[in-house]
Amino acid sequence: MKKILEVLKQEVTDAFVQAGYDEKYGMVTLSNRPDLCQYQCNGAMAAAKEYKKAPIMIANDVVAILEKSETFKKIEAVNPGFINIVLSDNFISGYVSDMRKAGDFGYEKTKNPYTIVVDYGGPNVAKPLHVGHLRAAVIGESVKRIGKFVGYNMIGDIHLGDWGLQMGLIITELKKRQPDLPYFDESFTGEYPEEAPFTISELEEIYPYASAYSKKHPDYLEEARNATFRLQKGERGYAALWKHICNVSIADLKKNYDRLNVHFELWKGESDAESYIPGLVEHLKEGGYAHYSDGALVVDVKEPTDTKEIPPCMILKSDGSALYNTTDLGTIIERVKLYNPGAMKYVIDKRQDLYFQQVFRCARKAKLVGDDVELTFLGFGTMNGKDGKPFKTRDGGVMRLEYMINDVTQSVYEKIMANREIPEEEARDTAEKVAVAAIKYGDLSNQPSKDYIFDLDRFTAFEGNTGPYILYTIVRIKSILNKYKELHSDVRPEELELLPASSDSETGLMLELTKFSDMIDVAFKENAPNKLCQFVYDLANAFNRFYHENKIIAEEDEKKQASWIALISYTLDMLNQCIELLAIEAPDRM
Repeated sequence: MKKILEVLKQEVTDAFVQAGYDEKYGMVTLSNRPDLCQYQCNGAMAAAKEYKKAPIMIANDVVAILEKSETFKKIEAVNPGFINIVLSDNFISGYVSDMRKAGDFGYEKTKNPYTIVVDYGGPNVAKPLHVGHLRAAVIGESVKRIGKFVGYNMIGDIHLGDWGLQMGLIITELKKRQPDLPYFDESFTGEYPEEAPFTISELEEIYPYASAYSKKHPDYLEEARNATFRLQKGERGYAALWKHICNVSIADLKKNYDRLNVHFELWKGESDAESYIPGLVEHLKEGGYAHYSDGALVVDVKEPTDTKEIPPCMILKSDGSALYNTTDLGTIIERVKLYNPGAMKYVIDKRQDLYFQQVFRCARKAKLVGDDVELTFLGFGTMNGKDGKPFKTRDGGVMRLEYMINDVTQSVYEKIMANREIPEEEARDTAEKVAVAAIKYGDLSNQPSKDYIFDLDRFTAFEGNTGPYILYTIVRIKSILNKYKELHSDVRPEELELLPASSDSETGLMLELTKFSDMIDVAFKENAPNKLCQFVYDLANAFNRFYHENKIIAEEDEKKQASWIALISYTLDMLNQCIELLAIEAPDRM
């Protein structure tokens, strides 16, 4: 169905044309003075110059036509030429009723769906997730879910760091500690063990130890480089060990991402691009896109319009080895071949902006993607501590993500138990959901490109623009509906009639509901989950104002009460849809 702004624009535009003015002046926007009106049109101000007429005269001409319409409760021309609009209660309730009947909250899915790959996550295997991985995970998951709701085929790819020297370091250290493993016996021809020769805890200790040791021992580093080379050439034992490293790491990563309600359609890594690199290098050479500079193979990506220096995109180092650039270009080739996406979105730390400029320009210059394929870098800011610096543990280290979730969960659990008596298992489950909501909403409510302060006390507060406040609002509505159901077990809220509003707070709640489709479009086009968060907060506030001004269960007018139940039930459905797009879950009670 048409968005409410489209409906209003059409009616106002028709009035401009009927009054003898150009249709382009019929634009309608949300009012920037909600104390005066709900919507406004400033077209008369712009038309004044063309028609050599005072703006207020043009506005009066248009208002004279519109004031006959049943769409408006009040419409007036205000000096020097604004048109202030207040909608009729019948129109608003009718529009919300149409939304309820239309499905998808009245949102029209895209008529031209295509595949969009969202590259987010990006952890390295053999390393635990830390707080620096949070933003990519939660922003990417929400961007993906919003796109799916809009109607696109969304594919989330974690893009693991599972190739390169780190693998050689782990293999070298394992050989040093367990030299008798069959993976290191070149004469071994049997089947390798299905069980990995290490746990995730052991693996997470091995890599940092090996990395630190290699920095002080050149012979060890050279051995690790040789192990990497042998792995990448397909040596059987090393390949089997590599699979163990990946499988053990991925199992642990999935466990932690599951706690955040973050799920990937693809668990591909840098290794998957390896087979595409020889063809990529040949294509760049034969097409004249690449040339050698100081022994390295590079592609010039600087453009005449650049105002700053853009270095060449390096494809091979002087020793012939590939780089991250090479892997990312190979990954683009793979995605085009396997999924034919119309767009690829990369949710990465904003400090990688220049790097992705180089990669994207190289991909376009070498025609690795079609001109119609959108390549977008969604650079996000840093999560900082209260000191304004990147978030650290008390001893100055990088905090593991699971430890942060545990700390926030414990804080929420203590708040829950301090306020009410509920069974231990339920309290723990509720605390986990509220904690994850606090963390994710605290992140997503910020503009992605901006840095923000992680403030545990503020994020876990049950008041203000926080995840717990949103969940508490949802739980409050559930409680009211359950009480109503006890009294009217045979009534289904979705079948109840919605009447015109009888108070300002009821009108306000309905108006917030009507903004859903416009918000979804903006959140998708701008890759901005924060727009969705702001809508959720405004909708929760509108509901709570309505709730505090009306005794819903005690209301004696049964028709009015039934209408209120229909309204808050629909509000609950919309809130649940919105938090699902944020990948947040609500408990049944708090």
